[in-house]
Amino acid sequence: MTFRLLSVHAHPDDESSKGAATLARYAAEGVDVMVATCTGGERGDVLNPAMDRPDVRADLPAIRRAEMEAARAILGVRHRFLGFTDSGLPGEGEPLPDGCFAVTPLADAARPLVELMRGFRPHVVVTYDETGGYPHPDHVKTHEVTVEAFDASGDPARYPGTGRPWRPLKLYYQGAFSRRWFQALHDGMTGRGLASGIGPILEGWPSDAPELGITTRVRCAEYFAVRDRALLAHATQIDPGAGFMKHPRDVERDVWPTEDYRLARSHVAAPTPETDLFAGLTGIAD
Repeated sequence: MTFRLLSVHAHPDDESSKGAATLARYAAEGVDVMVATCTGGERGDVLNPAMDRPDVRADLPAIRRAEMEAARAILGVRHRFLGFTDSGLPGEGEPLPDGCFAVTPLADAARPLVELMRGFRPHVVVTYDETGGYPHPDHVKTHEVTVEAFDASGDPARYPGTGRPWRPLKLYYQGAFSRRWFQALHDGMTGRGLASGIGPILEGWPSDAPELGITTRVRCAEYFAVRDRALLAHATQIDPGAGFMKHPRDVERDVWPTEDYRLARSHVAAPTPETDLFAGLTGIAD
């Protein structure tokens, strides 16, 4: 039997910054992996100074699609755009743009994902938690849409005309970029006598920020290099000399060799903690 994994994201590049080594590992092991991207990232900024040129900004929607295709090939996964328009990140008090993903009614926003789930038939679905991972309206909407589709896909009375019902068995939330992860990297670098730029992040971490409630840690350090190549394929979004790309990978592999998740829902017995997103699925009918 071939397991199937669906990872649902808001924008191109999210799949490569959140759980990408997990996707690459499972794909290499023969799992059928699909990434669904809700929007085209049309309103995203150009975050790499080397790519911040008028010709890039003029053609950003097409460039971001090409970047997504390059990242998909590196990860060894399948991919589907769901066809919604990026909402951007409005300033405080600014309205969301008309017709964008975040203001689309839930049933309309979930319908393409229900159709994809019924066609692809994933056993496991991964997305963001209730916060979206950070308060971008498209990330929060992606959470809402994925939960709606996860619950509705197996119900023949819901979303007629989108294919035969299929009930995914497990739903996970991403656990990327926890305080503990940043702390482990910081301690790993300083303990080796290396400079760390993570101190200010830790100092500014809200004291009341909740823990992520991790249930599942997937070992995938040998795929961090694949993850990084996929990230760098999103050249408009990733500055190779800044941010996430700066910490030494040998330190990361040593202090935090996993990507982490929270099991949100399961239709099979799945005692936690786990080391495999497909734990409990052995013997499940295809």
